[in-house]
Amino acid sequence: DTSGWPLIAPLPSYGRGRELPGGRYMSFIHGDEVHDVIITGENGTIDGQGDVWWNMWRQRTLQFTRPNLIELVNSRNIIISNVVFRNSPFWNVHPVYCSNVVVRYVTILAPHDSPNTDGIDPDSSSNVCIEDSYISTGDDLVAVKSGWDQYGIAYGRRSSGITIRRVTGSSPFAGIAIGSETSGGVQNVLAEHINLYNTGVGIHIKTNIGRGGIIRNITINNVYMENARKGIKISGDVGDHPDDRFNPNALPVVKDIKIKDVWGVGVLQAGLIRGLRDSPFTGICLSNVHLRGMTEPRTPPWQCSDVLGASVQVSPWPCAQLSSTQQRGSCSDHF
Repeated sequence: DTSGWPLIAPLPSYGRGRELPGGRYMSFIHGDEVHDVIITGENGTIDGQGDVWWNMWRQRTLQFTRPNLIELVNSRNIIISNVVFRNSPFWNVHPVYCSNVVVRYVTILAPHDSPNTDGIDPDSSSNVCIEDSYISTGDDLVAVKSGWDQYGIAYGRRSSGITIRRVTGSSPFAGIAIGSETSGGVQNVLAEHINLYNTGVGIHIKTNIGRGGIIRNITINNVYMENARKGIKISGDVGDHPDDRFNPNALPVVKDIKIKDVWGVGVLQAGLIRGLRDSPFTGICLSNVHLRGMTEPRTPPWQCSDVLGASVQVSPWPCAQLSSTQQRGSCSDHF
């Protein structure tokens, strides 16, 4: 029964609750305009008892968007460390419009069939460090976001200066994700020393028409993945819209994505890169990327469209669009 659960307003960069129109249920731990916050504790557990909420989601009896386990809004100087987060109703850790956030030495656990239990979602936030953590949930382990379609474009607050390192985990969705809500823009992201097991997509950069926003200067290196449906996916047709008032001419720009030193075994499809016809993805640079299937794949190992980039030491060899000599210049620092 959620009748006594407090409701709060939608985030302005989303325009409505993420799941349903209107407000949303307040997070279990919620802070607005707080600073110098430390959430820590001898690796004790915060249990969100999410199965009640997951069942309401499955039965379509929710009236409003489910609560996060932790949401901090308009806040700064935050450390979250040495805690186990278990069974969140919705996203686990959601810093939004925040700066100077460190999340380290955390364990985040939820069943793989639990809906939308993202691990850590820095959202329109800057100077965020996520490190030395284990995450096994039902949705993306770490997803960098910045607002949804026309609401995110109008709010106009980007995510930048995000470092993700020494994170291990497993998910039926993505290991490291950017998007799909990126309307305020995402730039200057570094993800390194990532270990993924039994994952849907190892590295997933996802956006859509109507999003607008620029995704640029993303560097991902030293990734090991074992048993994944797709190794790398960069796609312009992922994610839904808050309502039908989005501008179909608000096309995202995706550029300068550097992916280096990736090793995968048991990867069903190496890569899928699907840009937009009117906004091709450019400067997609791959170096020392080796993604092996269990057996020789029958499907094409890479599928690409509306993308330009360059590759060196990539196996299986990627699509022709990623081996253009014109693009070698934009990738040369990387190689």
